[in-house]
Amino acid sequence: MKSVKAGLKVEELPTPGASTTMVIYRRPDSKAPAPVVFWIHGGGYIMGSNKTEDTWGEAFCRTIDCAVVAAGYRLAPEHPFPSALDDLRAAMGWVLNHGANHGLDPETILVGGESAGGGLAAALVQRLHDEGVPIKGQLLACPMLDDRTAVRTDIGRREPRGWNNGSNHYGWSAYLGTEPGGETTPEYAVPARRDQLGGLPPAWVGVGDIDLFYDEDLDYARRLQEAGVPVTLEIGKGGPHGYHSLVPKASISQRFIASAVDFAAKSLAR
Repeated sequence: MKSVKAGLKVEELPTPGASTTMVIYRRPDSKAPAPVVFWIHGGGYIMGSNKTEDTWGEAFCRTIDCAVVAAGYRLAPEHPFPSALDDLRAAMGWVLNHGANHGLDPETILVGGESAGGGLAAALVQRLHDEGVPIKGQLLACPMLDDRTAVRTDIGRREPRGWNNGSNHYGWSAYLGTEPGGETTPEYAVPARRDQLGGLPPAWVGVGDIDLFYDEDLDYARRLQEAGVPVTLEIGKGGPHGYHSLVPKASISQRFIASAVDFAAKSLAR
């Protein structure tokens, strides 16, 4: 299915080996082979769709001559871990093995996502690293990285705004299929639980300082840096969860998006 949305070419394709789809955004004048932003939507692992990623698709394509592959995945609780990650790996497999036939450059890929999509992006990058698949960078926008936040006793169930810890507890419980914060979790299920972070690709981590995920995101960025991974950290002063989507015209949001796009452009430069 082809159409034009926000001045971009948009194509939806089935994901081979999965029951999901991929939505591909690119400029009409894009030159092949195009570097790839492999984008993963948010929604707490329990909601959302890859068909609502116009804002990110447009932000990247307007500035960079690239293709944005917005990959779909099955949602919890009907489909707990590893369903979502397996779907994303199948979509990545299509990019790597068949993307060149569709004008994509399978050797120049950035993996990114927002909220739960940021957590899935971090997990997918870890898995690809272990499989020996080179990735140019990881872009983690207010990522949902650590199930242990859901059981912190110093955070109330109703605050912060946007996505509170009651919602967080449900999201992680649905995704993991068990109570969050346990002694162990399956490999790649919770990115922040990985011990060895060395060798992962350069990372951009962006989060507001009143976001529920602020502490876990800063801790993950710190650990990446300590492991020798280059990190660009973008902190939105006074920003709640997803503020860049809620008030996209605010200066704080524009800085957030511009910083993310700049990181993507540098990562995908050939």
